[in-house]
Amino acid sequence: MANEKSTQTEYDVIVIGSGPGGYVCAIRCAQLGLKTACVEKSKTLGGTCLNVGCIPSKALLHASEKYHEATHELESLGVKTGKVSLDLKTMMKHKDDVVGSNTQGIEFLFKKNKIDWLKGEGSIAEKNTVKVGKDSFKAKHIIIATGSDVASLPNIKIDEKVVVSSTGALTLSSVPKSMVVIGGGVIGLEMGTVWSRLGTKVTVVEYMDKILGTMDGETSKQMQKILTKQGLEFKLSAKVTEVKASAKGATLKVEPAAGGKAETLKADIVLVAVGRKAYTDKLGLDAVGVERDDRGRIKTDSHYKTNIDGIYAIGDVIAGPMLAHKAEDEGVALAETLAGQKPHINYDAIPGVVYTWPEVASVGKTEEELKEAGTEYNVGKFPFTANGRARAMNNTDGFVKILADKTTDRVLGAHIIGPNAGDLIQEVVTMIEIGGSAEDIARTCHAHPTLSEAVKEAALAVDGRPLHI
Repeated sequence: MANEKSTQTEYDVIVIGSGPGGYVCAIRCAQLGLKTACVEKSKTLGGTCLNVGCIPSKALLHASEKYHEATHELESLGVKTGKVSLDLKTMMKHKDDVVGSNTQGIEFLFKKNKIDWLKGEGSIAEKNTVKVGKDSFKAKHIIIATGSDVASLPNIKIDEKVVVSSTGALTLSSVPKSMVVIGGGVIGLEMGTVWSRLGTKVTVVEYMDKILGTMDGETSKQMQKILTKQGLEFKLSAKVTEVKASAKGATLKVEPAAGGKAETLKADIVLVAVGRKAYTDKLGLDAVGVERDDRGRIKTDSHYKTNIDGIYAIGDVIAGPMLAHKAEDEGVALAETLAGQKPHINYDAIPGVVYTWPEVASVGKTEEELKEAGTEYNVGKFPFTANGRARAMNNTDGFVKILADKTTDRVLGAHIIGPNAGDLIQEVVTMIEIGGSAEDIARTCHAHPTLSEAVKEAALAVDGRPLHI
């Protein structure tokens, strides 16, 4: 579709990419009085997160949790449901409806804030010039927010039928009997648990000796135990060297990561979930001289400026965790910087959440990082088995762990496995942001009975005085 705007239109800001980083940055720029446009080649706004990532996966996670609850858990609470059946088509429609309402919401916000949507694939033709299709647009500031794409393995071809990426795993038309997930990170575990709850036998193959990558070691071990209890099988320190796909499924060769005898696995579906890579190709970066690192990410300074004046980058295309909320905060910070303000992001206060059930959430430092840095710290832990609300919910797996500086009691990190961990972590995120202590959490009144009391008890445990264990 041709852009309605004249090729002579000049903007203060053009954002390339309408994912969480891009669209939020565009909105904040517009709020600050900057004439703003956003380039997006897809038919809908929202990028990977809203269309084929965060939002649809959470819709399926929630729906599959409800199905599992109805088939396995409600009877113990005195709720007899009779025979429960799965209507996958309706579940997928729920997911699509959620995606649709979110993407339409961004279109509304663009209109509300008078942001022009430049439809097509964007590239930087030269300094201060963005090309979209056959049209060129001038801007004082160009912001690259093109996000990331699915990473693959060189010896494995993703066909989105038998060998799928996370995108394909969101649109399966039937429940496979078996699935091998290559990669034990966030995406692999989230999508693996969706299909496991719906009846698929799921095997996770992970190259590292632990799941969840760089997360706190104790948290990783505990979560693996919980997921194993739920029916997932794990092959750690292992690598997939070959995948042969056919109409009947796939055959995989799996070897020890350190080398050794291979074993053969068979599965109806193979999910490749080995991470994501910055989407920085086809943007004309080399032609204008924008520097990238050895992973293809755009190099920026602390204010998101590249080595070329007037060109900036945020989100998954630069260094740091590939998280939607990190990209959003960077988009806001950059917009405010361009408007002459002095914003700040504390990268130690960015939470990470795995939306399995129970959820896993973390913020700040892990114990391994603190030990490596030689930081002396205290640990406070509290299990959900001792939390009254968790018992009432019949959701007692997991714990809250808070790490605080041994001398100052300043909160350095927190790690939670448990119901609604993604919401519970926010209290600790706020405390890290304001430089607060474990004692500050412990002295704050928490409503009873709530799951948040486990956070307070963990803070009390930092000082060795929990009340309910």
